[in-house]
Amino acid sequence: MSQQPPASSDYIMPTTSFWQELIPAGDPKMLQNPPYQYGYPAILPDGRALLLPLRKLPNDTRAVASLIANQASFPVITSLATSMVEIAKAFNPDYIVGLPTLGLAFAPMIAEGLGHQNFIPLGYSRKFWYSEDLSEPVNSITSPDRSKKIFLDPNMLPRLEKKRVLVVDDAISSGSTILSVLKLLSRIDCEVVGILVAMRQGVLWKSKLEKEMPGMSALVKSVIAAPLFERAVEGWVPIAETIDTGVS
Repeated sequence: MSQQPPASSDYIMPTTSFWQELIPAGDPKMLQNPPYQYGYPAILPDGRALLLPLRKLPNDTRAVASLIANQASFPVITSLATSMVEIAKAFNPDYIVGLPTLGLAFAPMIAEGLGHQNFIPLGYSRKFWYSEDLSEPVNSITSPDRSKKIFLDPNMLPRLEKKRVLVVDDAISSGSTILSVLKLLSRIDCEVVGILVAMRQGVLWKSKLEKEMPGMSALVKSVIAAPLFERAVEGWVPIAETIDTGVS
């Protein structure tokens, strides 16, 4: 993928061309060193890379590497999901619980890859038969609306009770969304055996999960990872303390 955007003091560019292809292992485009100007090459387990656009955070001097699953090409999503299925096998879950909105791009593919007949989707839209008892307030780094809630359809309870479940989302960053889901599931007679995301973003989620639910951060697995970035003269450089050196 060629990076030839218009000059910008913030080193950001439209994301139209991102998430459309995987860079082969060894390609010069994945071997670039910081400062990164417009994209960060996140390495997959097979050595290929996905170039992620860098987005400046609102009212901040930092930037994040972004993955928007429902704007990615089918081959990219299929490759990420295939790697996620291999990780999911080790958890041996009875059911996959998919998080809205972008986690639902991966959850059905992972469930099918495991040989499951269906999966359990959570949602942000409340249907008239939903119960407040099966909801939890949620906000995230990209969706700061504090009035939003995540819901579980009560008709899904029989699938969850006394089952081993694997929670699937597109990314984990602050950990707020995942924590809300874990709180919701803790009110149900099921066991969360793992949390599987396409991308780990920074490390803030680790301390948040450990503070609220000790030991839960060790259950987080992913295909790719990216740190947070701070502004430099010629682009963006990774913030050392946000680099996740743990095994995905």
